[in-house]
Amino acid sequence: MAIKVIKTKPEFVDERGFISRIVNNSKFPIKSVLYIERKAGTVSANHFHKKDAHYIYCIKGKIKYYEKDMRKKGKLSFVILTPGDLVLSKPMIAHATEFLEDTVFFAFAAETRNHKAYEDDTVRVKLV
Repeated sequence: MAIKVIKTKPEFVDERGFISRIVNNSKFPIKSVLYIERKAGTVSANHFHKKDAHYIYCIKGKIKYYEKDMRKKGKLSFVILTPGDLVLSKPMIAHATEFLEDTVFFAFAAETRNHKAYEDDTVRVKLV
């Protein structure tokens, strides 16, 4: 399974700065946005969601992002995300994040992130 990474680039630039379109998907309702900081050498996620999906957008640092399709006997794949990279974690796709540097990223989720709803939708696995 190939992980699709979108390399965002400025699409409007002038003397004031630039504008980059991060998420532009009419079929993806964003119900929560999380700002997350992680320290180099740590690991997060190691789970999949039954119905939730979320984009991960790297602001600063470097993330080794892993995926494995839980519906098939797929192999574990990974990509390295750097600032400006965007990846979509889909339902039933296990994912893990290993932080190669101190990192800042956003998660744009299709479901709300209250604790009970999140835990009911999340299945823990050990990828990394």
